[in-house]
Amino acid sequence: MTGRLWGLGVGPGDPELVTLKAYRILRDADVVAWFAATGRESNARRAVAVHLRPGQEELPLIYPVTTETLPAEVSYEGLLAKFYDEAAASIGALLDDGRDVAVLCEGDPLFYGSYMYLHNRLAAYYDHEVVPGVPSMLAGAAVLGTPLVSLNEMLTVLSGVLPADELYRRLVSADAVVIMKLGRNLAKVRDCVERAGLLARAWYVERATMEAQRVLPLADADAARAPYFSLVVIPSATAPGR
Repeated sequence: MTGRLWGLGVGPGDPELVTLKAYRILRDADVVAWFAATGRESNARRAVAVHLRPGQEELPLIYPVTTETLPAEVSYEGLLAKFYDEAAASIGALLDDGRDVAVLCEGDPLFYGSYMYLHNRLAAYYDHEVVPGVPSMLAGAAVLGTPLVSLNEMLTVLSGVLPADELYRRLVSADAVVIMKLGRNLAKVRDCVERAGLLARAWYVERATMEAQRVLPLADADAARAPYFSLVVIPSATAPGR
């Protein structure tokens, strides 16, 4: 009998925001797998470190690239596809051996989560379950302490990687917005938000729920670069009480 694959959402970073179900599965899993950049601590593992069993077997999945500038002849997408193929093969071998594997994913596994690429390669062949986690955008709204959307408003989730004209076009027609994948795109994002007339109610949230959490108006954020755990939140303009 093969083992079971778990896609385990571990939330935005606060160990207390790991769900009871995720905690139970984490403790019971034969192997805990997690993603990390070369030479860096795994964000997802850090969120659950206090919950791991002593001596629990772990499987690091180390990205070959993250945001590095690559030579023109090297395909970023090709390198990652090969990495996910190899990671899926490693996990598949453990599952074939009858071992249950929990793959950690910060936030939610199927919301911009790396786990989804393993899921797409393995779910058709193995017993599996995805355990949802608290998404970072909801953690961002929580630390702001303001309604994200209300009444009949629509929430728009955007990627900061979008070209400036496309990002601006979507912002202009949005009610409430969360912009993710900031990184080196923060200056462009802030410019687009300002052009769309939304800067006055836009917030920059960094490492929401973690000890190093920072919250400040987007207008005051250093536009040089944003870390991985950062986002822009433009909350409801019509929330009750406003």
